[in-house]
Amino acid sequence: MFHFRPLIASAWLLGSLWFANFASAAAPAGAAPGTSTARADTAIFAGGCFWSMESQFEGVPGVLSVVSGYTGGRTANPTYEEVCSETTGHLEAVRIAFDPARIGYAALLDRYWHGIDPTQSDGQFCDRGESYTSAVFYRNAAQQRVALQTRAALTGAGGLKGRVVTQVRPAQAFWPAEEYHQDFARRNPERYRAYRTGCGRDRSLDRVWGARAVRPLAH
Repeated sequence: MFHFRPLIASAWLLGSLWFANFASAAAPAGAAPGTSTARADTAIFAGGCFWSMESQFEGVPGVLSVVSGYTGGRTANPTYEEVCSETTGHLEAVRIAFDPARIGYAALLDRYWHGIDPTQSDGQFCDRGESYTSAVFYRNAAQQRVALQTRAALTGAGGLKGRVVTQVRPAQAFWPAEEYHQDFARRNPERYRAYRTGCGRDRSLDRVWGARAVRPLAH
């Protein structure tokens, strides 16, 4: 298997750690300024690189915070290196706190589907391995129903018919990733753009979705 992103991440680790330690004193990871999570519901999505998944949802009206982490595996408190070794069963994922009065779970799912390649079974884009595969982790029966309905609609649509492999799975413990991964695209915009371009994420999204492909709102 081939992991494109860890090669980039390791080169920036020391600088990112310094910046993360400085910034973490100012605000919680992924939190939108001036927002409250008192009425929040939660969605958990895995869609490959969690840097990209964060940027896909940050800034969306009604989204209160986005946290990168690991879920779906067999071990407690996994590290980035352990997850990348493909021995834990964990997927890179994001935990999204959202205000259901401003944005619904179905709308989040619509943005999720159109920002990944749901037909790729070996990872997402250039990042390959189980930890980069896509999955929706539902927290209750209502989320499960909407996730299955939207996936079924994709499965029967156009060129995706019979090709959608994204799993719909019950939520498990979510372990936040290391601080230097949180808000990576916002904190390191040039480095993130270099990664995203090198990985071909947008080219692949255009191929799969055309004009419906989702782009980050910022960065």
